[in-house]
Parts: sequence; structure tokens; C-alpha cells
Amino acid sequence: MSLAKRSEKGLLTPDNCVVALIDHQPQMLFGVTSIDRQTLINNVVGFSKAAKLFDVPLILSTVESKSLSGYIWPQLKAQYPDQTPIERSTMNAWDDANFVAAIKATGRKKIVLAGLWTQACVTYPTVQAISDGYAVYVVEDLSGDLDLRTHNAAMRRVEQAGAKPVTWIQVMLEWQRDWALKETYDGVVEIVKNHAGAYGVGVEYAYTMVHGTAQTHFPTWTPPLELAAHK
Repeated sequence: MSLAKRSEKGLLTPDNCVVALIDHQPQMLFGVTSIDRQTLINNVVGFSKAAKLFDVPLILSTVESKSLSGYIWPQLKAQYPDQTPIERSTMNAWDDANFVAAIKATGRKKIVLAGLWTQACVTYPTVQAISDGYAVYVVEDLSGDLDLRTHNAAMRRVEQAGAKPVTWIQVMLEWQRDWALKETYDGVVEIVKNHAGAYGVGVEYAYTMVHGTAQTHFPTWTPPLELAAHK
């Protein structure tokens, strides 16, 4: 997809960055209390949809899937079903040659990064990528840790190292930038309706009640075969 050029001047654009989502796995999620876990899943899925909409390269990476952490969340895998996450043994993704090679292969020097947990799997690659000349944007509401104090301490450390803290909706809107860019307008609106909580409900209300458009038809849920068999 060829998108209209956005002005840069220090901002993120769809063609100047790569997204890296690290260790969004069950065992890592179990320990998170710094953010509501269901909200975290919602945010990650919403942002992964945004990256796909804007055709931004997205790299998935997991650690010790079979022996400790479990497979990547199915809600996230569903957005990129054909991508095999880069499997690591290292806590620090920047110690993994395949992960670094995937980043380098995009040719982009800005990394939009998030993961579990903030203190390790976000902090370590962020600090080292900055040392190697990359600009790193840590998506705070796609990351989490054992408690809020631990998460905040990690965020302070990456900021002191030069990382830029961002949120997922902020990045998506930074990619969109102009509502006149219709090629991604409808997609952004749909992501907002489905993943932006009360704001999304407000957008749906405005569309249906103020502008008189048809109500959004959300996908119907199909029960797993084992449940359907008991009907």
C-alpha cells in the first residue's frame, strides 16, 4: 500500500519506523498488575491492527515459549497469522541475532517498542538499541510489570537513556495526522470504535445518532466446535 507522505520533523510516520512487540505471552501476563490485564490485551490488539492498517513493519518476538512463557496471545497472533514470532532464550531481545537482524532488515532507525515486562524485556533492548544509534519509542500502555512502582522505575530508566514514552492511540493518530487522508480514515475510525473504550462508543454514537449512518456490524462470535457440539 502506498500512503500519502506525512511530514516528519521529529514525528513518527508510517514509513520511518518499525514496531516491535516483545513477549506478549501468558506467563508474562500473569504477573502484571501495573495495568489492567484485559485492557492491556485490548490495547495490544488495537495497536497491532493500526500497524497493519498503516503498513508499518511489525516484528513479534517470544521467549522460552515451550518451557516457561507459553505461546503468543491468540488475540495478537490472529492479527498476523502468517508471521512466526522470533523465539529467544535471552531476556534481552537485543542479545538475539535474529531479532536485531529483523530490525535492521527494515532499514528503519525508529523503533516503536513494547513488551512484558517493562523492567527487563522492554528496558534492556531499548537501552542497547539507543546505544546502537536507534531512536526508541516505548509504548507505555502496551507494556506492564509486576507492580506500578516497578513499571514506573523502568520507564524512568528508559527515558533517562533517551527513549520517548508514547501511548498506542497517540502513535496511531500520529500516523494518521490528517483526517483528510481518506485511505486510512475509515480504518482508524473502526479501530477506535472497537478498542478505544468510551471514546470509541462516543464515535459510534456520533456516527449513528448525529450523522444518521448505519450502526457498525461487529463480527459475530462462532463457538468452538466442542461447544457447538453440546447445543
